[in-house]
Order: sequence, then structure tokens, then C-alpha cells
Amino acid sequence: MDDKVTAVLALYDERMREESAQMRQGGAPGGAADWRDRVLLAVGPETGQLINILAKSLKAPNILEIGTSYGYSGIWLGEAARATGGRLTTLELQDYKSAYAREMSVKAGLADHVDFKVGDALELIAALPSGIDFVLLDLWKDLYTPCLEAFYPKLNPGAIIVADNMIQPGGDDVLRYAAAVRAKPGMESLRLPVGAGLEISRFKGS
Repeated sequence: MDDKVTAVLALYDERMREESAQMRQGGAPGGAADWRDRVLLAVGPETGQLINILAKSLKAPNILEIGTSYGYSGIWLGEAARATGGRLTTLELQDYKSAYAREMSVKAGLADHVDFKVGDALELIAALPSGIDFVLLDLWKDLYTPCLEAFYPKLNPGAIIVADNMIQPGGDDVLRYAAAVRAKPGMESLRLPVGAGLEISRFKGS
């Protein structure tokens, strides 16, 4: 990690601390009615470090992030892409979130290694070419399994898939995803109590 990346991650960490303090006090950050769409809800530093390490274990990986949000995890993945000669493609429904993430990637010196796409996740995945080496899945949980069905045929052998929020908040949608990914031919998978809980899967090839 260079100084630019470290500085940007520190900005995110400070924002997360401020938002967490507001929520502990019982208030929505900024008083917004749509506060869930206004806060980072980021993967957190432990998960960020883990996905960075996993992505760096691959040679020049084609990295797919499904759920850019405000770009925190994208900094970790963008840094891995730069370090390995790979590339990150990150998908987000909301244009203002993608714009914020792009701005932060510029500050971190990573923008040349990231493609930002805005729109419906399933449509964007369908338009991607095959050859995906790493996937971070972190959007609304009811979309986890449909996204899996969309990107699974495009995976390279050896591809790694990380799904966030498998323990917190958990729920039926993530349980369905866990069952679906473990049932895929050529897939090995386990759950780890890192951050909000991760399902980490590796596609051996069909």
C-alpha cells in the first residue's frame, strides 16, 4: 500500500466511525429518511485486507465487484489490480455512488486500473465477456443467487468468489446463496467469521 491509498482508506475509516457513532446514538446519519442508501455500509478493514490478499494471489486477475457502493472495497481491490497487472470492473446501480467511488479512486491513484459501470447488475454482468478471476458480491442480498447464475458461466478455472454479510445480517437470501454456490459443479466453498461473515468459494473448473 502506498501513501495515497493509505490516506484514502483513512478517510473512509473516519467516515465509518462517524456514521457508526450517529447510529449508536439512535439517529440516521444526516437525518436522511433513506439513510441506508447514504451510509457506507462498507465491508470493513479486515474484509478489505482479506480480499486484497486473495486478489493478489492471482496473476493479472480480471476482478469483478458487484456493488460498488461508495467505493471502499474498490480501493482494496483496485490496489490489488494495480499490484498484479490486473483490472477491476465495479458495478453500481446508483450513479452518485459510482461517481463518489470514482473520485476516491482518483485520489488513491488507482483510477487507471478500474472500470466503473452504472446500471442493473444482472444486465451489466450479462454484457461482460467471459474470463472472470475474482468476484466480490456485496449488494442487496436477494440478488446474490441471481448474480451467481449470471457470472458463473463466465468464471475462469481457479476463480475466487467472496460474498459478504453471510452472518450479519444473514437471513434466508444468503442461506439460499450459500446452498446455490456450494451446489455448483467444480465449486468448493466455506464460510469464515471475518467481518460480517464471508462465504469464500473457489471454482476449480467444470
